[in-house]
Amino acid sequence: MAKKGKRYQTAEKLVDRSKVYDIKEAIEVLKETAKANFDETVEAAYRLGVDTKKADQQIRGAMVLPHGTGKTQRVLVFAKGEKLKEAEAAGADYVGDQELINKINQGWFDFDVIVATPDMMGEVGKLGRVLGPKGLMPNPKTGTVTFEVEKAVKDIKAGKVEYRVDKSGNVHVPIGKASFDNEKLIENFEAITDTLAKARPHSLKGNYVKNVSVTSTMGPGIKVDASEYLRS
Repeated sequence: MAKKGKRYQTAEKLVDRSKVYDIKEAIEVLKETAKANFDETVEAAYRLGVDTKKADQQIRGAMVLPHGTGKTQRVLVFAKGEKLKEAEAAGADYVGDQELINKINQGWFDFDVIVATPDMMGEVGKLGRVLGPKGLMPNPKTGTVTFEVEKAVKDIKAGKVEYRVDKSGNVHVPIGKASFDNEKLIENFEAITDTLAKARPHSLKGNYVKNVSVTSTMGPGIKVDASEYLRS
């Protein structure tokens, strides 16, 4: 087992492991634990009681957080003709078609999100082998395969986040930076929690959300009482 650093051990002492905090208090404690020499990312983690082997229980989607994530996303758009101009006008960092596909095949990954128009997916799909493992493949469920290029780019730049349940039933979503005002972090948390609540599969029996926690990049997890937002 890796040895915990002194900073982490100090932060860990500030968290009562036996307690489930309300979100307001959890954020206050988190701010006390986020003492790294950079602006730590704040993340919300949800343990869901879903069966990921069932297609309708593979929770996945995207939303724009009320106050963004604090990170500027580099957006690449695969499109043709007028849609290329639309993407550039909307603020996309890279726009193109076959030339960029070739570049990615050669190992270029200086971007965070890909948006593709449906007529480009025949070619973009061939990148699945390299984009898939990195979680970069465009998908209609997250709004990244669309002819509404302007909206897609602006939403991403405004703080759009994707959420997706992993094989163990966990969802991890960034909700801002430690430098954010407490209220902004709370409102972002409430927004994603409400979105996940509405995504509960109709076929699910029993408890939907097993536990929720928030953490900073270098800090310990803090359990959160999300019953106010999630009705299981």
